[in-house]
Amino acid sequence: MSHRPPRNVTRTLPARKRIALVAHDGKKEELLEWAARWEATLAEHALIGTGTTAERISRQLGLEVEGLMSGPLGGDQQIGARIAEQRLDLLIFFWDPFAPQPHDPDVKALLRLAALWNVPVACNAASADFMISSPWLDRDYEMTVPDAGAWVSSRTA
Repeated sequence: MSHRPPRNVTRTLPARKRIALVAHDGKKEELLEWAARWEATLAEHALIGTGTTAERISRQLGLEVEGLMSGPLGGDQQIGARIAEQRLDLLIFFWDPFAPQPHDPDVKALLRLAALWNVPVACNAASADFMISSPWLDRDYEMTVPDAGAWVSSRTA
């Protein structure tokens, strides 16, 4: 029995991406500066954010951002649920490598889900620049994802 679901199902990311914007406290200003540089591009997509990050991007840049809970209060799990449900296309998560977070297990779980479901992740301004300037950003993109149904069937058979 395989412990890894087969990756033989395709998923198409739509031309209008659903993009999560998340930042630890020590990285919120950096994410805001980054989002300001890409404001026109971000405005073309559906934005989702956690806690004060979503509120500040919305207030300071005038972008429409669907606000979820703060990370430590469950926002990371809400983003993870969107990934598992295939309702999130890109994750831009500026995390702080110098500050231990009380919700580090949640962060690890979020990154694990992104890796499992083949969701592109940017963890700093440089990787976010590369991702947001990709020619795939504003067009459909076909990729493979785990076949969760086959995996569950194989484990219960």
